[in-house]
Amino acid sequence: MLARSLTFSPAEDENFFQELPSLPAVFSLRGDGEPYLSKTRDLRRRVRRLLAPPTEQTKRLNLRGRVREIAFTATGSDFESQFLLYQLLRASLPGTYAARLRLRPAPLVKLHVENRYPRASVTTRIGALGPGDEQAPGASRLAHTAAHAGNLYYGPFFSRTAAEKFSSDVLDLFKMRRCVEDLAPDPSFPGCVYSEMRMCLAPCFRGCTDDEYQTEVSRVASFFDSRGESLLRELESERERLSAALAYEEAASIHARIEKLRHTLAQLPEIAQRIDRLDAIVVQPGAQPGTVCLFRFHRAQLSGPVGFGIEPYPETGAFVRGAETDTQRPPNSKPQTMESRVEAAIHAFPPPQPLSSKEHAEHLALLKRWYYRSQRVGEIFFADQGRWPLRRLARGIARVYHGEKREEPI
Repeated sequence: MLARSLTFSPAEDENFFQELPSLPAVFSLRGDGEPYLSKTRDLRRRVRRLLAPPTEQTKRLNLRGRVREIAFTATGSDFESQFLLYQLLRASLPGTYAARLRLRPAPLVKLHVENRYPRASVTTRIGALGPGDEQAPGASRLAHTAAHAGNLYYGPFFSRTAAEKFSSDVLDLFKMRRCVEDLAPDPSFPGCVYSEMRMCLAPCFRGCTDDEYQTEVSRVASFFDSRGESLLRELESERERLSAALAYEEAASIHARIEKLRHTLAQLPEIAQRIDRLDAIVVQPGAQPGTVCLFRFHRAQLSGPVGFGIEPYPETGAFVRGAETDTQRPPNSKPQTMESRVEAAIHAFPPPQPLSSKEHAEHLALLKRWYYRSQRVGEIFFADQGRWPLRRLARGIARVYHGEKREEPI
């Protein structure tokens, strides 16, 4: 998994230290007992601190008498280091890797469509993911997802508090139930405060038919799937109809709901999407000169890095493009545009592999940890129904390569 290894001999430690690059890296020290796995901003300085002759009366960790070999991979960013270290720890120390990485599961809004009377809740656990089918609209799509894939998950959010607030604000716009019990509708049941306030269709005492409730759940699912656009279009259309009919008071009421909706959507970060459809490219600085690294988050799974060349290597004049170079093009072919090279790099990512629900949650936690940093390195770009913003991606790659600030969203 690590690119290079060296044998350590205490008698020749200075020559050993000089062979190590003074670069960010993920490394493994192996010898007697459990391996020492970590990441660092300066490999030579960190390893020298661990393997140099110990000074008297020091409490600093020293592994000089235990280590026989070091393996390491140079990295271009902390994001790359975190992901590589996660893979290394999971393979080497399966019992303790999560505690060592301090992984915190990402908060999500869960739509319980498997329930007879679906509801929403906030969770940090991911079950079976849906197929990401975009074709079946409305209630039929909801029924298809429930029958074949399980519940729906939306996120990740910065915190559980943020997820709960957004979920509550969204449910204020609909009449889906908020209770957590499995309902057995009974006309003699008195209902709750939400049914009294007409904020719930009250399936608990058969205040609506099953079809009416499923229609309302489909509206909620469409809201989450479209990031609020479905309800916004619905309300704007109703407002225009009422205005044309000179029903200005009713139109003003709808306008107030639109303003409340816009305020709610302003809380929604760009990354908060339906998890099984979340498809993103993360651009990070590359460890090799003249390159950046691309990572893809698809189907709740991180993959990469894929090297992407910005400038040709001086000694070869070739661009890095994944495992290939531009010198491998047919001699009479035209040079590729930046957008076409970006598109080819995206298509070069391997298809998602089968992972457990726990691994899906861990990959999402790694992405969430990086995305919500106050000062993050690199940029992220999202696909819109399978279409990539190639021009924006090309500009973002150039910014990351030159160390410029990311563009602010409009």
